[in-house]
Amino acid sequence: MLKYADYDIVFQEIPNEVTLAINISNCPNRCVGCHSPYLMEDVGEELNETSLDALIEKYGRDVTCVCFMGGDADHKSVVALAHYIKEKYQPLKVGWYSGKPNLPESFPLADFDYIKVGPYREDCGPLNSRTTNQRLYSIFNGELMDITSKFWRK
Repeated sequence: MLKYADYDIVFQEIPNEVTLAINISNCPNRCVGCHSPYLMEDVGEELNETSLDALIEKYGRDVTCVCFMGGDADHKSVVALAHYIKEKYQPLKVGWYSGKPNLPESFPLADFDYIKVGPYREDCGPLNSRTTNQRLYSIFNGELMDITSKFWRK
């Protein structure tokens, strides 16, 4: 079961999108230097279709994307909720921030528009660092296109 600790409307997690970022708890990755260590705990409310409906409907057309921030402990539930959003809230875009270095085997990309992979590593920096180990991908025609450089200032 997925639980979410909190959420926010953000403008920097997904380029060119107004994103409802849902912070999912019970993170198994335990990244050293994590900016949200409280998400390592099993806290919050259940994230299911009903609670997701309430969050999305609260903001309506003010958001263009929903991004699941975490969920590595139960990626199949993240996939199911992404599919639900695509069926019910088209053209709302869907993203997932995973702290794993790679997507799970046979991961279905069809219901996602954006995927971030990679654990946070202090020595490499976050997505806005040119030395980051993390990658953000846009999904186009079932292909991952690396758009990490959109975070880098010129």
